[in-house]
Amino acid sequence: QVQLVESGGDSVQAGGSLRLSCAASGDTYSSLCMAWFRQAPGKEREGVAAIYASDSSTYYVDSVKGRFAISQDNVKNTVDLQMNSLKPEDTAMYYCAADFLLNGDCLAMVASNFDYWGQGTRVTVSS
Repeated sequence: QVQLVESGGDSVQAGGSLRLSCAASGDTYSSLCMAWFRQAPGKEREGVAAIYASDSSTYYVDSVKGRFAISQDNVKNTVDLQMNSLKPEDTAMYYCAADFLLNGDCLAMVASNFDYWGQGTRVTVSS
Protein backbone atom coordinates (compact mmCIF):
# COMPACT_ATOMS: atom_id res chain seq x y z
CA GLN A 1 0.00 0.00 0.00
CA VAL A 2 1.12 3.51 -0.83
CA GLN A 3 -0.49 6.69 0.45
CA LEU A 4 -0.12 9.91 -1.51
CA VAL A 5 -0.81 13.49 -0.47
CA GLU A 6 -0.47 16.39 -2.93
CA SER A 7 0.02 20.04 -2.16
CA GLY A 8 0.94 23.25 -3.92
CA GLY A 9 -2.01 23.94 -6.19
CA ASP A 10 -3.02 27.57 -6.56
CA SER A 11 -4.33 30.23 -8.93
CA VAL A 12 -1.71 32.07 -10.97
CA GLN A 13 -1.53 34.27 -14.03
CA ALA A 14 -0.23 33.02 -17.34
CA GLY A 15 3.55 32.95 -17.40
CA GLY A 16 3.77 32.26 -13.70
CA SER A 17 5.17 29.26 -11.86
CA LEU A 18 3.97 26.74 -9.33
CA ARG A 19 5.60 23.83 -7.56
CA LEU A 20 3.45 20.83 -6.72
CA SER A 21 4.60 18.30 -4.17
CA CYS A 22 3.51 14.72 -3.56
CA ALA A 23 4.40 13.03 -0.29
CA ALA A 24 4.43 9.24 -0.42
CA SER A 25 4.23 6.91 2.55
CA GLY A 26 3.83 3.19 3.00
CA ASP A 27 5.57 0.68 0.73
CA THR A 28 7.88 3.04 -1.16
CA TYR A 29 10.47 0.74 -2.74
CA SER A 30 12.97 1.41 -5.48
CA SER A 31 10.69 -0.05 -8.14
CA LEU A 32 8.11 2.62 -7.47
CA CYS A 33 6.96 4.65 -10.42
CA MET A 34 5.51 8.04 -9.59
CA ALA A 35 3.68 10.29 -11.98
CA TRP A 36 1.63 13.43 -12.21
CA PHE A 37 -1.64 13.38 -14.10
CA ARG A 38 -4.10 16.16 -14.72
CA GLN A 39 -7.75 16.35 -15.60
CA ALA A 40 -9.49 19.41 -16.91
CA PRO A 41 -13.29 19.71 -16.84
CA GLY A 42 -14.83 17.61 -19.58
CA LYS A 43 -11.53 16.03 -20.55
CA GLU A 44 -9.88 12.71 -19.89
CA ARG A 45 -7.14 12.34 -17.33
CA GLU A 46 -3.76 12.67 -19.01
CA GLY A 47 -0.26 11.85 -17.87
CA VAL A 48 1.93 14.93 -17.51
CA ALA A 49 5.25 13.64 -16.15
CA ALA A 50 6.62 10.45 -14.66
CA ILE A 51 9.74 9.42 -12.83
CA TYR A 52 11.06 5.91 -12.25
CA ALA A 53 12.54 5.74 -8.78
CA SER A 54 15.32 3.22 -9.38
CA ASP A 55 17.15 5.16 -12.09
CA SER A 56 15.42 8.57 -12.02
CA SER A 57 14.45 8.31 -15.67
CA THR A 58 11.72 10.76 -16.57
CA TYR A 59 9.12 11.31 -19.26
CA TYR A 60 6.97 14.29 -20.16
CA VAL A 61 3.96 14.77 -22.34
CA ASP A 62 4.86 16.95 -25.32
CA SER A 63 2.72 19.88 -24.18
CA VAL A 64 4.82 20.46 -21.04
CA LYS A 65 8.32 19.64 -22.27
CA GLY A 66 10.72 22.45 -21.48
CA ARG A 67 8.28 24.01 -19.01
CA PHE A 68 7.70 21.35 -16.35
CA ALA A 69 10.26 19.34 -14.41
CA ILE A 70 9.62 16.31 -12.20
CA SER A 71 12.05 15.46 -9.44
CA GLN A 72 12.23 13.10 -6.49
CA ASP A 73 13.69 13.21 -3.02
CA ASN A 74 14.30 9.63 -1.93
CA VAL A 75 15.02 10.63 1.66
CA LYS A 76 11.80 12.57 2.10
CA ASN A 77 9.83 10.27 -0.25
CA THR A 78 8.47 13.21 -2.17
CA VAL A 79 8.03 13.89 -5.86
CA ASP A 80 7.74 17.48 -7.00
CA LEU A 81 6.50 18.98 -10.22
CA GLN A 82 7.99 22.37 -11.00
CA MET A 83 5.74 24.14 -13.47
CA ASN A 84 7.06 27.22 -15.26
CA SER A 85 5.65 29.40 -18.02
CA LEU A 86 2.17 28.29 -17.13
CA LYS A 87 -0.58 28.63 -19.72
CA PRO A 88 -4.36 28.78 -19.31
CA GLU A 89 -4.54 25.33 -20.90
CA ASP A 90 -2.58 23.96 -17.92
CA THR A 91 -5.63 24.61 -15.76
CA ALA A 92 -6.74 21.31 -14.26
CA MET A 93 -6.90 19.16 -11.18
CA TYR A 94 -3.47 17.61 -10.79
CA TYR A 95 -3.12 14.15 -9.30
CA CYS A 96 -0.13 12.27 -8.02
CA ALA A 97 -0.10 8.58 -8.85
CA ALA A 98 2.16 5.69 -7.96
CA ASP A 99 2.57 1.98 -8.59
CA PHE A 100 5.21 -0.70 -8.89
CA LEU A 101 5.76 -0.76 -12.63
CA LEU A 102 8.52 -1.63 -15.03
CA ASN A 103 10.35 1.34 -16.48
CA GLY A 104 8.56 1.22 -19.83
CA ASP A 105 5.13 0.93 -18.26
CA CYS A 106 5.95 3.74 -15.88
CA LEU A 107 7.00 6.16 -18.55
CA ALA A 108 3.99 5.30 -20.73
CA MET A 109 1.82 7.04 -18.11
CA VAL A 110 -1.37 5.05 -18.65
CA ALA A 111 -3.75 5.98 -15.84
CA SER A 112 -5.29 2.52 -15.57
CA ASN A 113 -1.87 1.07 -14.71
CA PHE A 114 -1.67 3.06 -11.48
CA ASP A 115 -3.41 1.76 -8.38
CA TYR A 116 -2.46 4.51 -5.95
CA TRP A 117 -3.75 8.06 -6.27
CA GLY A 118 -3.76 11.23 -4.23
CA GLN A 119 -6.80 13.41 -3.70
CA GLY A 120 -5.69 16.03 -6.21
CA THR A 121 -4.64 19.65 -6.06
CA ARG A 122 -6.18 22.34 -8.23
CA VAL A 123 -4.19 24.55 -10.57
CA THR A 124 -5.88 27.51 -12.23
CA VAL A 125 -4.02 29.66 -14.75
CA SER A 126 -5.69 32.88 -15.84
CA SER A 127 -4.87 34.81 -18.98
